[in-house]
Amino acid sequence: MCAWGTDTDVYVKVAADLSSTGQDTWRIFPIDSCIAPLVNALQEGGIDMLASCCGHGAGTGRIDLADGRILWIGHKQS
Repeated sequence: MCAWGTDTDVYVKVAADLSSTGQDTWRIFPIDSCIAPLVNALQEGGIDMLASCCGHGAGTGRIDLADGRILWIGHKQS
């Protein structure tokens, strides 16, 4: 888990129903660095997302998918 404010820019799709233009658009968003590769891989695989957060060590991370599913992100305990 990364500290809050440790971001990596990822190019993601903004679905038409969430876009001010009413059409799918693409924007760069700051994504928590520790999950940015996962968010990028999902995006490249055509999986639409609404939000993401790694949890910053204070809670479980999550990626909210546009279809209503949630991917919960945990970390391995040492």
